[in-house]
Amino acid sequence: QVQLVESGGGLVQSGGSLKLSCEASERTFTSGGMAWFRQAPGKGREFVAVIRWSGGNTYYSDSVKGRFTISRDNTKKTMYLQMNALKPEDTAIYYCAGKKGYWILSNVPTAESDFDAWGQGTQVTVSS
Repeated sequence: QVQLVESGGGLVQSGGSLKLSCEASERTFTSGGMAWFRQAPGKGREFVAVIRWSGGNTYYSDSVKGRFTISRDNTKKTMYLQMNALKPEDTAIYYCAGKKGYWILSNVPTAESDFDAWGQGTQVTVSS
């Protein structure tokens, strides 16, 4: 079974930066793409960003657009999330997710049900 392992979370002051990583143990469950979701205390899990493995196309939620950058390293089977200009409202557990299968650019996967594998999460806390 594929394993997705996140790292890089921590405590940072408002306006600071963090870089999250997610390494996949195999490509099967991430061949279509990988994404970041987050869950703040008392709230549901929300989509943050997604990257298509082939072509590297990216898509972001409006709340992080312009501040976060998703990227991937094919050779390392690793995805990254560079988070800049962090705000207290970015505080959450961040999860990476993997999607099997191809998807077209006009139908970007952003729902939890679109993804086939999940990591355990890494905590990001932004202090004001």
